[in-house]
Amino acid sequence: MEIPQIQFRPNNRSQLGIEIIELSDIYARYNNVAVNFAEKPHRINFHNLIYITHGSGLHFVDFNTYTIQAGSVVFINTNQIHAFDFVNKPQGKLIIFTNEFLDTIFSTMKTPLFTPNHLLASYAPTFSLTDSVKQTCDALLSEIDKEYKFLDPNKNFVHLMFSALITKLTDTRPNNYEQHLSEARAKIFTRFITLLEKNFTTVRDAKLYADMINITYKSLNQICKLATNQTTKQLIDAFIVLEAKRRLAIDDIKIQKLADELGFDEATNFVKYFKKHTLLTPTQFKKSVTG
Repeated sequence: MEIPQIQFRPNNRSQLGIEIIELSDIYARYNNVAVNFAEKPHRINFHNLIYITHGSGLHFVDFNTYTIQAGSVVFINTNQIHAFDFVNKPQGKLIIFTNEFLDTIFSTMKTPLFTPNHLLASYAPTFSLTDSVKQTCDALLSEIDKEYKFLDPNKNFVHLMFSALITKLTDTRPNNYEQHLSEARAKIFTRFITLLEKNFTTVRDAKLYADMINITYKSLNQICKLATNQTTKQLIDAFIVLEAKRRLAIDDIKIQKLADELGFDEATNFVKYFKKHTLLTPTQFKKSVTG
């Protein structure tokens, strides 16, 4: 089974770079179709913010399952894999938006909310809001939703309200690590992650990534440590291992084929590499998550 790759194709308001969807509409839209990608693991090329208002259930992110309930917020970064809960059907809103939308938002604010901390072992994509924070977020989401539904929404107003929402959530979200990046360093770190996502099958040398960005290896390493408390090499390994886990957990793929697609000369080298970082062989890991 291949992982479905979902593109950003909003039904309307495409000029905003954002779409707001009721989770009830997701369940209704795909509940009776022959092929339902929404309840199966699928990869997205945009960001998701899921806000649960009623009920409880589970949400699948990168082969882990997290409990969610009213007041929960789930963040899913571009290129991650996730699936909705069509059994419990928790209610709320799904907000999807592009990197370009975030770039516009971040031009007037600074936040580590969407840094790729899913590479950290301590990563958790969801957390719950206190009652007071939930009231604030409810009010902000209500304003965003009302403006979004206008035929000619005020883009600046949407940006402003969404910036306020992200700022509030950033302040509330438990810290998985210390964030010490200046704006300039944050741009370099984002550039590194973008290059890693494009080149991880052919480039695993940290120094080569530094050369691509036109900075020294020492500088890139320092930035990675400040951002995630890991070295550049550790982040490269974490990314490759995560991608291997995704494929093993979801795709019906042979170890040799996966090794080839990840850029390993020999399957045995890939098996050794995977076991070094997970303490399991690829076969053992696949059995542990698929049964």
